[in-house]
Amino acid sequence: MAHECILDLRGISDESGVSVDDVAKRLVDFGFHAPTMSFPVAGTLMVEPTESESLFELDRFIAAMKAIRQEIAQVQAGTWPVDDNPLSNAPHTAQFLLGDWEHPYSRELAAYPLPSLREAKYWPSVRRIDGAYGDRNLVCACPPISDFA
Repeated sequence: MAHECILDLRGISDESGVSVDDVAKRLVDFGFHAPTMSFPVAGTLMVEPTESESLFELDRFIAAMKAIRQEIAQVQAGTWPVDDNPLSNAPHTAQFLLGDWEHPYSRELAAYPLPSLREAKYWPSVRRIDGAYGDRNLVCACPPISDFA
């Protein structure tokens, strides 16, 4: 038995417009660190649940993934637009939730996608920044090595 699994979201992404990034970022709203995206296979999430997680945490992850699947179904049904839904706007910071709200889903769903999160909520400190752009376009503000000689 392997200690990791790959969740292939390519079919769902093609059908719904919801990306692997959207799902990974929405997991942050559920209190999970975003899993590895698109490695080793593009359009997938690599989850490593059995390395150190308890049964309680595994059950919590399964509940989160089921809730996310229901949210994807709402996008597929046209209830929420592809570019304005709990997945595309994730993660939801407290600052974002307290601002003006003109989204087709509630603040409550954004902040507490599962009732259990009302008792133990991780609040992300930042929203999406620029995806992989910063990783691929590194700007170093460090002094030159010669300054340390």
